[in-house]
Amino acid sequence: MRKESKEFLEKYINTASPTGFEYPGQRVWLDYVTPYVDEYMSDTYGTVVGIINPKAEYKVVIEAHADEISWFVSYITDKGYIYLKRNGGSDHQIAPSKRVNIHTNKGVVKAVFGWPAIHVRDPKTEETPSMKNIFLDCGCMSKKEVEKMGIHVGCVATFEDELIMLNNRYFVGRALDNKMGGFVIAEVARMLKEKKKKLPFGLYVVNSVQEEIGLRGAEMISRRIKPNVAIVTDVTHDTHAPMYDKKSQGDTKTGEGPVLTYGPAVHNNVLNMLIDTANRKKIKFQRDTVYRATGTDTDAFAYSGMGVASALISIPLKYMHTTVEMVHKDDIEKTIQLMYEFLVQLKAGTDFRYIK
Repeated sequence: MRKESKEFLEKYINTASPTGFEYPGQRVWLDYVTPYVDEYMSDTYGTVVGIINPKAEYKVVIEAHADEISWFVSYITDKGYIYLKRNGGSDHQIAPSKRVNIHTNKGVVKAVFGWPAIHVRDPKTEETPSMKNIFLDCGCMSKKEVEKMGIHVGCVATFEDELIMLNNRYFVGRALDNKMGGFVIAEVARMLKEKKKKLPFGLYVVNSVQEEIGLRGAEMISRRIKPNVAIVTDVTHDTHAPMYDKKSQGDTKTGEGPVLTYGPAVHNNVLNMLIDTANRKKIKFQRDTVYRATGTDTDAFAYSGMGVASALISIPLKYMHTTVEMVHKDDIEKTIQLMYEFLVQLKAGTDFRYIK
């Protein structure tokens, strides 16, 4: 990975982008992408789109989502302890002893998820972490002191963890779901520009908001763009890690290439073109299936308007929705390559209908 790309990735991952408050991360992403697109736009809720060849009638989307899981301050006790609600699929079991950043109008306030010491817990009766008992401690002695720091009901909190490299092989950190996808589509735009590829269609490089609470950003932007084709990238599970069941959760592994998904929302003709591209370019890939929905922005694009021919490319990831999400660097490069190669051979006007 080139130096400038890695620096962008680190800055992007380390910039908090909680659901509904994505704009700091979106600013970082847009600043990087702007030199590689002809123009850009943003919508009311913060989805950002870089556009190449904007006057073309035939429109292709490559998409990722920008938001990360987080917490909302929901109640402050008289003694200054803070209770929370989820903002997205935040995991209560990993919370105790984690450090967090509470985002306020006065800036970031540091806090921790407190938890009673093992010495005072009875193994027979001890409570496990739940949304009823986890809490934040920001070092205050009263509710008034907490509020004086700028913390109030509705403030959002994110885990405090920065991107690291493990064994010169894995990127590790929070929010790789799905800022790693945002990195991928940005790199595809860069490659197209630097290789001076002239696309015969309009390419919309979409970094959507609010995926973690129901694909909301993708729903809105799909109606605005009205694309002909959409290729979505997200993450999926490495089922070779402990405590996974391959029979029910599939057989996918980090380091073995991007995962191409079969499911009702995935258009088979687009999927087959991706598979043909991977085989021709000798890009190693894996396969997976979904029941009903993919659970990704693919669903929002596929069923938008009169229907959009859509497909999903997933990056295998370990320990999803934790602060130690892990992605293999080879899978990132292969995902970028597959998406790039698909685009440069796609013809404007390609009709993906089954029956013509």
